[in-house]
Amino acid sequence: MATVEKIYAGIDNERVELTGTDLTAFKAQRTKDQAEANAQQAEAEAKATARASALAKLAALGLTEVEIAAL
Repeated sequence: MATVEKIYAGIDNERVELTGTDLTAFKAQRTKDQAEANAQQAEAEAKATARASALAKLAALGLTEVEIAAL
């Protein structure tokens, strides 16, 4: 006996069963959305790290927080 893979999704307050190609497309979209969210998070973290590094370098040059903020 074969097992049919399915998922239920709520769309416009209606419970919809996804199977076959619809389920495959749903999973692919969910994977794509997660990858995009991960990329955005990594980019935000990289920007924050770069900013912190730049601020540390300016502070090491003897600039005060006020002077750095004026830049």
